[in-house]
Amino acid sequence: MVKDTLMDAVEAGAKVIQQYYHTRFRITHKEGINNLVTEADHESEKAIFEVIRKTYPDHYLLSEEKGAVKTESKYKWIIDPLDGTVNFAHGIPICCVSIGLEIEGRVQMGAVYNPFMNELFFTEKGKGAFLNGEKIAVSNQQEVMRSCLATGFPYVYPEAGKGPADTFGALVKKGIPVRRLGSAAIDLCWVAAGRFDGYYEYSLNPWDSAAGALIVNEAGGKVTDFEGKDYNIYENGLMSSNGLIHDDLLKVVNEHEF
Repeated sequence: MVKDTLMDAVEAGAKVIQQYYHTRFRITHKEGINNLVTEADHESEKAIFEVIRKTYPDHYLLSEEKGAVKTESKYKWIIDPLDGTVNFAHGIPICCVSIGLEIEGRVQMGAVYNPFMNELFFTEKGKGAFLNGEKIAVSNQQEVMRSCLATGFPYVYPEAGKGPADTFGALVKKGIPVRRLGSAAIDLCWVAAGRFDGYYEYSLNPWDSAAGALIVNEAGGKVTDFEGKDYNIYENGLMSSNGLIHDDLLKVVNEHEF
């Protein structure tokens, strides 16, 4: 029943963003000049909430636009109604709906759906990761130097210390391809599918990574913080990989050394 609700919810959100795609819609801004929120974000969120509340009216909801709708339930739905909003607003079809389900403090199920590429990623803890119903696995690349990586950049850039641009520069100066898709959820799913060998980002919110991080783990990959400790979706700093390059990639990101 919970899985059915999850799938119905991501499909409801995806249907909404498809309806708004390449149309005129209202755009507002959050912190950072290009941190956009569109009418589609809000309407997708409403559709997702309606699906979940229809079956589980007492469940805790945590969503990017609405924030926390707290209850005493042990079930928490962690929702990004439109991940990759800037892409969406510019007609770039690299965007998705992402929903993770946390039970008693641990993410146990997740789905990421990009309807524009017809790619639906799903996982349930302990049961593997899937793309359109077919099981997926991370890559077998063993060398960072031969890896294809992904990253993201924050809308409010950190002023002190080694930041995202420094790490990016260190990697590309060595000739390592680093992509910036603009959707953390998709980046994580593409690591899980073996398209990227690794993905790192300095600043994420729970709704960005709740589903995708579990999908990577269930595909045989590894997700940690920048210290190599178990990843917590409520803290900043995510490092994900196929597991084989993980330690070396941590060293690169932290020390900018190879």
